[in-house]
Amino acid sequence: MKASEIKFLEFLRQADQLTIPIYQRPYSWGRRQWEQLWSDIIRAAKGGEGHFVGSIVYILGDESEIGRVNPAQVIDGQQRLTTISLLLVALARHLEADGAGAEMTGQRLRSRYLLNRDEEGEDRYKLMLTRTDKETLIRLLDGYDAPSKASPRILAAYGFFEAELRRTLLSLDQVFAGLERLMTVGIALDRRYDNPQLIFESLNSTGLDLSEADRIRNFVLMDLPRREQKAIYEASWYPMEELFRDAEDEAFDRFIRDYLTFRTGQIPKINQVYEAFKAYTRTSEHSRADLVKEVYHFAKHWVRLALERERDLEIRSAIGDINRLRVDVAYPFLLDVLDDHEQGKITRSQLLSILRLVESYVFRRAICAIPTNTLNKIFAGLSREVDEQDYMPSLYAAILLKESYTRMPTDEEFQTQFVLRDVYNFRSRNYLLDKLENHDRKEPVTIEEYTIEHVMPQNPELSPEWQQELGPDWHGCTIDSCTPLETSPLPATTQSCPTGLSKRSCH
Repeated sequence: MKASEIKFLEFLRQADQLTIPIYQRPYSWGRRQWEQLWSDIIRAAKGGEGHFVGSIVYILGDESEIGRVNPAQVIDGQQRLTTISLLLVALARHLEADGAGAEMTGQRLRSRYLLNRDEEGEDRYKLMLTRTDKETLIRLLDGYDAPSKASPRILAAYGFFEAELRRTLLSLDQVFAGLERLMTVGIALDRRYDNPQLIFESLNSTGLDLSEADRIRNFVLMDLPRREQKAIYEASWYPMEELFRDAEDEAFDRFIRDYLTFRTGQIPKINQVYEAFKAYTRTSEHSRADLVKEVYHFAKHWVRLALERERDLEIRSAIGDINRLRVDVAYPFLLDVLDDHEQGKITRSQLLSILRLVESYVFRRAICAIPTNTLNKIFAGLSREVDEQDYMPSLYAAILLKESYTRMPTDEEFQTQFVLRDVYNFRSRNYLLDKLENHDRKEPVTIEEYTIEHVMPQNPELSPEWQQELGPDWHGCTIDSCTPLETSPLPATTQSCPTGLSKRSCH
């Protein structure tokens, strides 16, 4: 490893080409980081002092390629490299349009810091990003319109600096002087002697924190030869990323946690998924390619559960009911069940039965107020209690024979607690109302807008059935302890009930 302090622009000038490996996350800096960098440049321009903007860690290119552009892989610093390159593109355009009399010219700026002017194709560019980031940056460099599928972050960063250059009171030469005073430490790694992954993990980056998913991707791909990196990324990792493109930021981390729970029976903390994944790989007999392929395989099952991307409508409905009960701790077990169905170990009918069994198990326990803090451990180990040669009976036995806090409430216990349960403050109240309202309905109705207005009936002229249910003091229950009904007539479409309330409010 060789480290040297150097001016940032001089580092760009000396580099043949700096490539961002495919395992790196896309460009992700936002306005806060752009404003900070611009402020640092203006301060350096006015004060005349250097400003350190962080290190750049890169893996040296293959010496066998001497005589050609020899790219180095950047493993830390791509956000700074990309942002400053975009500022240079914007500055070059301003110099070309409004730089009469300026010492620096747009052409010289491009040829020194952005382009290898004697090369062709992708070898022309000093910085090579990945996928849409790459195409967008190249189009900006060459002065063309943005591509149809442009990188929004790249365009936004360029637009920010273009606007700041228009507004600044400094001359373009002064802005360039500020850029010249940016300092970095270039850390060159040689794959023959250095461990890029170990060094990467020990860095204190000044940029955005990496997610657990970012760390896992880097760990899986970083130390592989470039050809193998690309093969694994294209075949498995990139398609897996596409599964999570529209999901919330932590969805992938949650999936990896559930995958590891399913595979190991241990439940890692969400912020320690990366370390748990590394530990798992040390015990796995899979090759790196096969491991990523398997993770991708189960990711497809996970999005069927968590994101409800199930094509079979009846199965999707059952999954939706489980999700409404907010029981994602069952996902490790259900990953295994979905995979068993895909492999033909269980039928579609059995899959539906298992989903409904999980739903019933969780809901019965909720009505009976059995603590939920054991559910994650129950489902983490449930697959190991199933005999694949006697699948359904062994699963039913595993559930029905559980005792104490892990038990499945009996019909009698459920019926007793159902009457006593404070359903008004019940977390799954809407789930319960939906099940009651839509039981045996051919055309289900949506109950999301239903409200619960009263616990006790409000009609002073109750039917004999209600009087008997409430007991001798029924009159006081309906009048003294509750507010009266509004006197406005009910809509013609509203069905009445014995209490005199609308059907909507008498649940």
